Amino acid sequence: MTIPDLTARGAGVAPGLPVSDPGLPVSAPGLPTSAAEPPTTAAPGAGSLPQLQPPGFSPESARQDIPILHRTVNGHPLVWLDNGATTQKPRQVIEALGAFYGTANSNIHRGAHTMAREATQMYEAGRAAVAGFLGAGSPDDIVFVRGTTEAINLVAQSWGRANLGPGDDILVAVLEHHSDIVPWQLIAKETRARVVPIPLTPEGAIDQDAYADLLSSRTQLVAVSHASNVLGTVPPVKEMTALAHRYGAKVLVDGAQAVAHFPVDVTDLDADFYAFSGHKLFAPTGIGALYAKPEILESMGPWQGGGNMIESVDFTRTTFAPVPHLLEAGTGHISGVVGLLAALNWFTSFDRNSVAAYETSLMTYAQQALSTVPGLDVLGSAPERIAVLTFTLAGHDPAGIADWLDRDGIAIRAGHHCAQPALAHYGLESAARASLALYNTSEEVDQLVASLRRLQEAPETAG
Repeated sequence: MTIPDLTARGAGVAPGLPVSDPGLPVSAPGLPTSAAEPPTTAAPGAGSLPQLQPPGFSPESARQDIPILHRTVNGHPLVWLDNGATTQKPRQVIEALGAFYGTANSNIHRGAHTMAREATQMYEAGRAAVAGFLGAGSPDDIVFVRGTTEAINLVAQSWGRANLGPGDDILVAVLEHHSDIVPWQLIAKETRARVVPIPLTPEGAIDQDAYADLLSSRTQLVAVSHASNVLGTVPPVKEMTALAHRYGAKVLVDGAQAVAHFPVDVTDLDADFYAFSGHKLFAPTGIGALYAKPEILESMGPWQGGGNMIESVDFTRTTFAPVPHLLEAGTGHISGVVGLLAALNWFTSFDRNSVAAYETSLMTYAQQALSTVPGLDVLGSAPERIAVLTFTLAGHDPAGIADWLDRDGIAIRAGHHCAQPALAHYGLESAARASLALYNTSEEVDQLVASLRRLQEAPETAG
């Protein structure tokens, strides 16, 4: 038996989940059952929602599938603006997980029974779906990992240990997430290589002149985010990769923040490595993928040892399975792959270009609306960016801003966002961040702006 197709929008709710009209708020267990009306104060100059909807996409078509968006928080309908940290899950993903555990739960690859074959088929179907989603040449180019962090550590420890040595340079952009900095520092210390930061411009873009000057015959790897989690900057990755290749350097692209916002084609980018996390792509936590060019994967040795990655073992020698299984020791996150497959099926049911156009319009709308809040300053103004708006508000600590907004049911993130060098570029240690996704609306932006304006007007919060 196989798991039923749960990717169609409007599918039934899995047993145990609350059943409700998709357009009405519901409360999660233990939360207040009465929902307060959302703030009615619109942002000055607010436009109408239809102006933000390119043909072929409406955020409501996504919202109807996301159960958690219909709950209340502190008596208000939830406004989820913390998508840069994690995205919310469509019911198709939730149902796929329940269906797997209810009908097909088994370990993979090593069983001879029916359910083992079914689970293996789903797991490898997930690998094929990831390959197609990224434009990879083959499913064998995809390694399943816990997420972007594990993918980068895998590359650092396997490829890096074999290819880095004294005097070698690893160029890392200043806007990188800590998970694309710390692994390189660790392997550089071990191999006596150097981690060299690529500076930013005042606008928060990667300084391309400085990058070109830093490249040399010593450069072995360039690590760069496809989109910044704190500035929203989208660097010219394809051009940066081509330039690095002229010096014989490899390029690792952190796609954690990119894959949910615009189409990615690793073949067109010519990336040597590309990593992303499922939970930032409407899939479960604890699952992600690493793409690598096949000739590079074939050259990489095991990072971890155990089951699933071997052909045979005795006390004199071990022979290993071919890649990608060589790099997937132990039992993988099978249900996570099932959920990732469902997420990809759901997400790609929308026209990706229309989604990207909608998010760009919503970001522009949000930038204009936030500019009406006295004392608010948005970090970064790179011309190419995703809908990430990191800001400071005069007189208010970022944690205090987040707490205030939470009282209105608005979820944002506050802190250093695991990107301390990027914030230090602006002389900051922390900031508030609102990050948008395809299911966010201009009305939610209006609620954010209205709440921030009330915060500025509340005398007891000043200081």
